[in-house]
Amino acid sequence: MSNFPKGFLWGGAISGSQAEGGFNKGKKGLNTQDLRYFDASWDTEKRTENRNINMTSERFKVAKNSETTDFYPFRRGIDFYHNYDEDLDHLIELGIKIFRTSITWSRIFPKGDESEPNREGLDFYKKMFKKCQDNKIKVFATILHYDTPVHLIEVYGGWKNRKMIDFYLNYAETLYRELGDLVDYWLPFNEINANRFNPYNGCSIIKDDEPDYLQSIYTCGHHQFLANARAVELGHKLVPGVPIGGMIARFTTYPATCHPNDVMKALEDENVKNYFYLDVMARGAYPNYMKRFFAENQIEIPWQEGDEAILKTNTVDFLSFSYYMSMVASTDPQYEKSSGNLVSGNKNPYLTASEWGWQIDPVGLRITLNDMYDRYHLPLFIAENGIGAVDQLEDDQVHDTYRINYLSEHFKQMKEAIHDGVDLIGYTMWGIIDIVSCGTIEMSKRYGVIYVDLDDAGHGSGRRIKKDSFKFYQDIIQTNGNKL
Repeated sequence: MSNFPKGFLWGGAISGSQAEGGFNKGKKGLNTQDLRYFDASWDTEKRTENRNINMTSERFKVAKNSETTDFYPFRRGIDFYHNYDEDLDHLIELGIKIFRTSITWSRIFPKGDESEPNREGLDFYKKMFKKCQDNKIKVFATILHYDTPVHLIEVYGGWKNRKMIDFYLNYAETLYRELGDLVDYWLPFNEINANRFNPYNGCSIIKDDEPDYLQSIYTCGHHQFLANARAVELGHKLVPGVPIGGMIARFTTYPATCHPNDVMKALEDENVKNYFYLDVMARGAYPNYMKRFFAENQIEIPWQEGDEAILKTNTVDFLSFSYYMSMVASTDPQYEKSSGNLVSGNKNPYLTASEWGWQIDPVGLRITLNDMYDRYHLPLFIAENGIGAVDQLEDDQVHDTYRINYLSEHFKQMKEAIHDGVDLIGYTMWGIIDIVSCGTIEMSKRYGVIYVDLDDAGHGSGRRIKKDSFKFYQDIIQTNGNKL
């Protein structure tokens, strides 16, 4: 069997909003993730009820006027803002080849529409990225990972407004010029299809403010597609030779049965939830199958002169995706449901599940890699993958054999996909160090190979402790996967 290619980029990933904290430090402004509410006293039923709750206009109003970190876990994160030096030391010891993180827009432009950037914010990322480069760790920077400045929502209506493209490009240009010599891979948008499956995160829409929710989602999506394409164009001019990619949350979908209706439903789900976004970014045009979807849902895409040319001439250099679970498509409305990341779906009876109900499907990752590479023939990067679990800290140790097993089985399928001929260039394990979970806003849902001693209410020492999976992943990296 083919081994992992020489120079394969083994790494780890976090996002600024889930890790940094310091929400009011260094002249940072409020962003949409700072407003997400969580009560650590909720029981399991209440947490499930609020797992993926849509932001309301009332909750938004209360949150933006609050200065506390209580009930707002993303405001404190794991205090990576003050501890990044120590945290990077752990990652250097781990031996990662690449570190993926996001830059927080409101650290660079606190309101989002300023003409001049906040130097304190830029200096924070410069120091962090330079430490990575000095230690031979490549940097994979996400420009926008869900956290839009609140001011842009209040004043302009967020991504519904075409002006957002210019604000975003001013931000992107600043990053290219100021940090371009420290970044090896750029990603304009995290999980750009989140605007459909989780609109508050993806495009900052507050549902009860929208008279036509679905129309607003696709209006925002169009503006983000244009922003993505123009960020590619700008990056190719300002940081030539540095790859600029596209990313989705990948929901590989199987038909529940071999009934043609289920097979057709699986095809439709794949197109609308996954391939639509990849087709625009990689092929440079809206696919024909979406025209019927738009017509049947009375959606009007706000095309303007020149839009088609912008999309066509500025396609991405590589494709990346998050992969946590596969989905099942069925036309039966009574089909049993399962949980998921920011979306839930039908249950697959052939798979086991995590404590949060996510169906564990390593072979689905191989299927995903083959499908995407066969369709686009672009280099692929697994930008997120991992398992959230309740880790038990005992005598300063975490024996997370379940995580080791999960990673091992997914790595084996990555190796199989490479043997199939897929051009897979890298893998960044999600939540390489424990961070606040995006979907459930809990610390107790842990992903990392490094334990952070904080609970759901933010209480604890904050100490970093290596789990058993740390040594496992370290060995994988050192042997380039040959220990599997």
